[in-house]
Amino acid sequence: MSAVRPADLRDPAWRGRLLWAGAAVLVLWPLLVVAEFKPWQLLAPDSLRPALRFLASFVPPRADAEFLALVARETWRTVAIATAGMTMGLALGAPLALLAARSLSLSALTGRMGAGPAALRAFVRAVLVVLRSVPELIWALVFVRVVGLGPTAGVLAIGLTYGGMLGKVYGEILDSGETDAARALLRNGSGRLQAFFYALLPQNASELTSYTVYRWECAIRSSAVLGFVGAGGLGQQMDTSMKMFNGAEVCTLLVVFVALVALTDRVSAMLRRMLG
Repeated sequence: MSAVRPADLRDPAWRGRLLWAGAAVLVLWPLLVVAEFKPWQLLAPDSLRPALRFLASFVPPRADAEFLALVARETWRTVAIATAGMTMGLALGAPLALLAARSLSLSALTGRMGAGPAALRAFVRAVLVVLRSVPELIWALVFVRVVGLGPTAGVLAIGLTYGGMLGKVYGEILDSGETDAARALLRNGSGRLQAFFYALLPQNASELTSYTVYRWECAIRSSAVLGFVGAGGLGQQMDTSMKMFNGAEVCTLLVVFVALVALTDRVSAMLRRMLG
């Protein structure tokens, strides 16, 4: 049995890995400098002392009946904002996805898409880009000044941003799957909606459902964040408690945040099992 030489244990791709690691460092280092990323400042005495003092006020968390009733009400409002915003996003994104999907284009059946349908598809995709490129936080700031403080601003913000996200991903799912059945229906005179419901939807229902449920999870987290700009819900209560430096209330709200996300994850997993 021959002895194993050191050269035999060497990774044959080590030069390439080292090259890419060096390139990553060269690219990331200037980005970290521009971002002024200095995590060691967290350990500076001027930063550490007030942080520890604030964290010490977390114990014990506030758990009186009056505050828990307020938290329960704001939690329900947060879920309602997320669900209503997601519904608006579906109503906006699904039709735009059907218009943007190349697999449902009649003019594309012969190969090259016609000038008119191609222009319409480009316009729809541009609208989706605009909707999803503006973060929901920015939309909320705009709508808070239009409709005032409250859940309406949060619903509109989530609806517009998620409408752009859902429309883009739905269109890509429909185009990336098997499209032969849909094209056969279109060639034989069926409409676009018939081709969608009888060909594309049955083949892509699981993937579409999975992404929709995932976006609903994200909408619940987003609705909590939007409360910091006056859109209501748990975020607004968290903002109030933070401004008052009430660590006990902040601790209770954080526990509720974690429990809400965990519950949402369990519900989404159950829905995936039922629909998958």
